[in-house]
Amino acid sequence: MSLGIELQGDDGRMSPLKVLRWGLVALAIVIVLVALWPFASVPTGHRGVVTQFGRIVGIEGEGLAVLPPWQKLSVFNVRSEQADVEGAEGSTSDQQPVKVSLTVRYAIAPDRVAEVFEKYSRSGDLNSYVNTATQEVFKAVTARYTAPDLIAKRAAVSNDIGMALRTKLVVYGANVINIDMRNFSFSASYMAAINEKVTQEQLRLGAENKLKTVEAEQKQKVAVAEAEANALRAKADGEAYANLKVAQAQAEAMRVQNAALRENKDVLELRRIEVELKKAERWDGKLPEHIYAGAPVPFMNVNPGK
Repeated sequence: MSLGIELQGDDGRMSPLKVLRWGLVALAIVIVLVALWPFASVPTGHRGVVTQFGRIVGIEGEGLAVLPPWQKLSVFNVRSEQADVEGAEGSTSDQQPVKVSLTVRYAIAPDRVAEVFEKYSRSGDLNSYVNTATQEVFKAVTARYTAPDLIAKRAAVSNDIGMALRTKLVVYGANVINIDMRNFSFSASYMAAINEKVTQEQLRLGAENKLKTVEAEQKQKVAVAEAEANALRAKADGEAYANLKVAQAQAEAMRVQNAALRENKDVLELRRIEVELKKAERWDGKLPEHIYAGAPVPFMNVNPGK
């Protein structure tokens, strides 16, 4: 019987040997396809470093990349990375030790991916370089400030650290995005001295404010007293002026009256007659019971010749 007849059973189905042979062929095809598969993808925010036998031959952008079998694609991150630097130590120009924790955000420059991949990192992670550079920069910057200035000019210190760190990390192909200073602190003894100074300054300012308040109150009282005195003086002046005017008016009236009397004596006689008439109006018609010598008798002293 021939081999073809032996591989096929009486029922016409494929024999186990033939199934195994085709399975091995399919596996071999899959292995070849996997080994020779030319397609690769580069995710968003990454670059693809193409190497050929260990040597960089190109950089692929985001998306689909087609490579021959003898080339390899390594995915490289160019997105923002974060490096946390804990407990960086330095010393001020007046020899005060200082510590700080910082967060540095950076990203690899896309045009320097090949250089960074070859020299520093195959993934884009430069945390160790950033940590070391930040420690060095912090020491250099704090040495230019006194401890009080380091506290009072924190924004300037942060800016100086950022500028120096950008200059230092550009060597490694990294662009610094921003830095955040955290847990900025001095020694416990120096912080206690600062707190004491702040307390004393607050007490001094409080005393000055209290003194200013007292002075303001005293000035207010003086102003009120002066105003009251001015009011009294004005009132007295007004009363004196009024009295003067009244006296002047009375004197003028007397002068006018006397002048009138001097010019017309009949007026004086008229006044005397008016007085006698008023007396007569008040007399009840009775004569006094007792008349003393020289006592006037009503209507008996009328001068008949007048």
